[in-house]
Amino acid sequence: MTTTATTTDRPRAILAELAEVRVRFSPSPTGSLHIGGAKSAMYNVLFAHGQAPREGKRGTFILRIEDTDQKRLVEGAAEELMAALRWLGLEWDEGPDVGGPCAPYIQSQRTALYREHAERLVETGHAYHCFCTPERLAQVREEQQARKQPPGYDRHCRDLPAAEVGARLATGATSVVRFKMPVTGETRFVDLLRGEIVYQNDKIEDLVLLKTDGFPTYHLANVVDDHLMRITHIFRAAEWIPTAPLHVQMYAAFGWEPPQFAHLPLILAPTGGKLSKRHGSTAVEEFRAQGYLPEALRNYLALLGWSLDDHTEVFSLDDLLAHFTIERVSPSPSTFDRPKLDWMNQYYINHILTVDDLTGRVIPFLNRAGLIADGAADASHPAFAQVRAATALLKDRLTRLDEAPELMSYFLRDEVEPYDAALLVPKKTEPAVALSALEAVTRVLPNLDISDEAAVETRLRALAGELGVKAGQLFMPIRVAITGRTQSPGLFETMRVIGQARCEARLGQAVALLREHVAVA
Repeated sequence: MTTTATTTDRPRAILAELAEVRVRFSPSPTGSLHIGGAKSAMYNVLFAHGQAPREGKRGTFILRIEDTDQKRLVEGAAEELMAALRWLGLEWDEGPDVGGPCAPYIQSQRTALYREHAERLVETGHAYHCFCTPERLAQVREEQQARKQPPGYDRHCRDLPAAEVGARLATGATSVVRFKMPVTGETRFVDLLRGEIVYQNDKIEDLVLLKTDGFPTYHLANVVDDHLMRITHIFRAAEWIPTAPLHVQMYAAFGWEPPQFAHLPLILAPTGGKLSKRHGSTAVEEFRAQGYLPEALRNYLALLGWSLDDHTEVFSLDDLLAHFTIERVSPSPSTFDRPKLDWMNQYYINHILTVDDLTGRVIPFLNRAGLIADGAADASHPAFAQVRAATALLKDRLTRLDEAPELMSYFLRDEVEPYDAALLVPKKTEPAVALSALEAVTRVLPNLDISDEAAVETRLRALAGELGVKAGQLFMPIRVAITGRTQSPGLFETMRVIGQARCEARLGQAVALLREHVAVA
């Protein structure tokens, strides 16, 4: 492969047919939506719904399900893929569930079309029936490896006489259909991100177009559907570059004009190499389950290959639609940076979402953890106000929504989780002094209005002076008593949200626990 053109040629090519833009995202339902696929889908949406309208009229984004690899299908995967796309806010104009002029949009429902086009290529001399058995192909690979040759089909059936082919087919012999790739010359195509790319034809094998089960391979179905669905621009991962020459030759064999290609940069692992499951979450659904916001994940994915300038990092979907251009997409791979995603998610939690919005998103996680009952998402539910108050206090401590149950549990349960009595004793403080201080608090607190934070703070600071201890020596035991932890938001606002009755009950339990501790000591 060689690249000969420069990126200065790109804008004219990109804008050539923007008035009729039709793009597609075509996942295989063999598993969950990978973040690399999500980024490809998003760039298609941004190009069709953002860049195209600025240059002409709104483009069309098509969702097509490529389920021709029947052996690898996962039940329910197509529905999960669509749910993940919609969760990210990526809506399609045509697709399996919304219809459109090019329906059906599920490839397993279009197999007759592919067989028809495969036979058309055979009839015009651009493809041929291959009768090689799996055993023969395996032997060929072994011999090539022994000779240290690159593996590939040896074109054994490429020039079989027509009579022999007909006779074999007549007897029911099993065959696949292979594309007859030119063996001399070169194939050229323009990548919108990289310029002109050149491949030597003799380096590309005759790949299978139609399998023995009558289903097409990706190559045939992809080219046929992209033409019939009038796709003008193809945005797909860079890993498809090596097969692009085959597709270009197939378009030529059919007598069709190929779409424009843009092979998007890969997302690499922090240690280099392709991002995979062993590096942590890679599926959109996993990020959703962990409490990443769709807005934050979408924003972060947009920046893995595209930028507006050297300093702007936060973009709403409307911002992306307003500013995205394919000219500013880099062909270089991007590295997946989990800390940066965490930062962005926390930024959205703390600075973008309203407290009411964040509360609604936190509630399902609290519900699954058993901290609140069903129905609490309704603002009229008694638990909603408590969750909202806790959310307002803790939002600057939340990085992901799945952290909410652990952070909020002491606001929502009647009792705190068990803790070591030693935590009630501050450093450089005798246990008996801490006990005396807590006992004094239990006598004072019932006479205070815990909702008045300023008044509670004033009285407890005065109490510390009366007891002859520092404020911290009094406040720390109170914090541990009411939360079971040494860290929490501000003490007095924490007390307010926990509530008078719970604070008094927990302080009483802490006094009893500390008495046992002092007695043993």
